[in-house]
Amino acid sequence: MALEKITSVSGKGAYVPGSDIDTDRIIPARFMKCVTFDGLGEYLFYDVRHHEDGTLKPHPLNDTNHAEASILLTGVNFGCGSSREHAPQALHKAGFRAVIAQSFAEIFFGNCGTLGMPCVAAAAEDIEKLGAAVNANPDLEITIDVEKNRVFYGDENFTVHMADSARDAFLSGKWDPIAELIEGDADIDRTASALPYMAR
Repeated sequence: MALEKITSVSGKGAYVPGSDIDTDRIIPARFMKCVTFDGLGEYLFYDVRHHEDGTLKPHPLNDTNHAEASILLTGVNFGCGSSREHAPQALHKAGFRAVIAQSFAEIFFGNCGTLGMPCVAAAAEDIEKLGAAVNANPDLEITIDVEKNRVFYGDENFTVHMADSARDAFLSGKWDPIAELIEGDADIDRTASALPYMAR
C-alpha cells in the first residue's frame, strides 16, 4: 500500500524564535533512554520549558493558547548538533506535523522527511510576521502548500523553499524509504529465490 501523498499541511502555529537550536535543546540526551519513541513528546524542549524543580518556565509551548499547535515556526539552522533521530520524533510525538524555519541542519531535515513532516525554509521577515500573527491570534489557520512552495494564512502568503528531492518524495508518497522497502517485500522474496546462492 502506497504512503499518503503530502501536498499540504494545515494547522495552528507556535513561534519559538532562536538561532542554532540544536537537537539537545529539542530533547535533552537524558530522555533518550527508551526502546521506542513513544512518549518523547513529553520531553520536547524540556530544559527550556522547565525549572529544575519541574515547574514551568515562560515559554511559547507552555502557553495553553498554543496547546493545539501543529506547525512550528523558528529561526536559522534549526536541528543542528547531534544527528539523533529522537529530536524530530519528539516534535512529531508532541503533535507537530511541519516546521517553518530560516534553515535546517541537513540530517535533521532528512529525519523529519521520513516522518512525513515537511520542513520548509522561509525568509526571516516572513517568519517574524507570521509569528506575530500567531501570537496575536493563536487560532490562526496556517497552510503550507508543498506543491506550490507557499505558506498561506489569513489574507497573507509568502514563498518557502524545500529541496526538490524532498518535495518530490512528499508529492509522490515516497517519503519513507523503510515503508517502500516493506511494500516491496514480495518482489524482494521473488528476486532472492531466483538467485542460486540464496537457495534455501
